[in-house]
Amino acid sequence: MASSLYRILFALTFSIVSAFLPQSAIAQTSNSKIGIVLMHGKGGSPMRHISDLVSPLEGQGYLVENLEMPWSGGRNYDVTVSAAEAEVEAVLSSLRSKGAQKVFVAGHSQGGLFALYFGTRHAVDGVIAIAPGGSVGSSLFREKLGESVEQARRFIAEGKGGEKARLFDFEGAKGTYPVIAPPAAYLTWFDPQGAMNQLEAVQGMNPSTPVLFIVPTNDYPALLKIKQQMFEALPKNPRTRLYEPNSSHLGSPSASVKEIIDWTSAIANMR
Repeated sequence: MASSLYRILFALTFSIVSAFLPQSAIAQTSNSKIGIVLMHGKGGSPMRHISDLVSPLEGQGYLVENLEMPWSGGRNYDVTVSAAEAEVEAVLSSLRSKGAQKVFVAGHSQGGLFALYFGTRHAVDGVIAIAPGGSVGSSLFREKLGESVEQARRFIAEGKGGEKARLFDFEGAKGTYPVIAPPAAYLTWFDPQGAMNQLEAVQGMNPSTPVLFIVPTNDYPALLKIKQQMFEALPKNPRTRLYEPNSSHLGSPSASVKEIIDWTSAIANMR
């Protein structure tokens, strides 16, 4: 009897204390076992737009890794897509070793597209694609970069796939610009039927992996045009969600903080 009374009193006390705790303290407790990998956009770095997520997530108790990816301004496609996958997988393993019980991959712009592709091939608890863009399968990319892709193929055929060469990249706001990259690595990123073909990535998603698909209301016109097509091409999952913050392409990470926290928390706390 005394033991039962003690348990009842303890439960009542905990409920009363919890009611007066700041919500951030409660969230930090429940989110302390969530790990998340962040990936920046094309030509960017971990210190730019995606960095707006780091402090809010860490403040809620998340284990966060903000990576410099091969498409950064400093790396210029220095390794293949498969090598990039291995880099992310190694970091996910590190997060798990630190206690993360649920792990997510999140990316902005090209990082968002890579996060979608990564989710087709690796086990994660969710994918967060923030204003995903840069699909090399689009007619615009084929037009702008077709010649550079063929040049990379020629270099590889000549046995020069590992020697850095002057090739080209394309980004809507910047146009076409040169990158110095090994052709063999470059081709894995720019083959129109390869990893960065967005439609194939979303169609290839594991149906058991939920996706938070974020498209800001003021995104680039080309990305707004394909928004619904890409979202509807995702396999059906009750946790998959389209979120449309009132922001620009570049401002979409910071505009999505609350939604990302709510969505990942809900998945992590599922019974």
